[in-house]
Amino acid sequence: MFFVLAKVGWALIKPSSLIAALIIGGLLLSLAQRWRRTARGAVALGLALYLAAGLTPLATIVIAPLEDRIRPADLTAIKAPSIAGIIVLGGGEDGAIARARGQLALNEAGERITAGLELAYRFPTAKLVFSGGIGALIPRGPPGARAVAQFWRATGIAPARVLVERRSRDTHENAVMSAALLRPKPQQRWLLVTSAFHMPRASALFRRAGFRVLPWPVDYRSDGPQRAWRNPSSVPRGLEQLDLATKEWLGLLVYRLVGRTDALFPK
Repeated sequence: MFFVLAKVGWALIKPSSLIAALIIGGLLLSLAQRWRRTARGAVALGLALYLAAGLTPLATIVIAPLEDRIRPADLTAIKAPSIAGIIVLGGGEDGAIARARGQLALNEAGERITAGLELAYRFPTAKLVFSGGIGALIPRGPPGARAVAQFWRATGIAPARVLVERRSRDTHENAVMSAALLRPKPQQRWLLVTSAFHMPRASALFRRAGFRVLPWPVDYRSDGPQRAWRNPSSVPRGLEQLDLATKEWLGLLVYRLVGRTDALFPK
């Protein structure tokens, strides 16, 4: 039930949906004479927010603190045998396209997949774990986990090293189901690979599930605090990034309120 409510609720309140509702609602209200003043205000506000998201640094300012909250672990002094495994969270693959085209299909978060592979060669005794099923409320295809595992094996990773958890639908389930699969021990260290904006919530959940986490954030969407005032490259991209960052901030708040994490902004 939590999963369904989260998906439906987010679809209704995300910035792009609210902006669209203001503009479309305003246009519909303008058909009624008595509501035309209100309609003009709604359309003007919607257009202003749309332009603010796409032509100002708003999206970058919102997402940068998430990405800079947790830095990559210092791996220079870590010897290969001390890493039990590398856990790569799903989200960088497209299962429907992979099935249709017969090959791995990556999206903008595809660095999760390639970074996991790079770390697997750096730590050749570590397990390489993929965790992720279908996160959509209405699935449009099979999970991409199989295509990811096949890609890793095709690059030379021994099949025995590759483990797949393909039932989880959100970050909480990633952590819980990965723990059930891997049964982490207190002395073991696990590299966690996910997008930088997602790392605070993900690392908190995996620690709570029993993993000793070494974070490896990838898929950065901003240049960092020194260039936080840079404008997005296009209006749609800025709006997409604002949606992404808002969803993560809201996820941190909701997970804290329901007791899934121990801090509002985990480190």
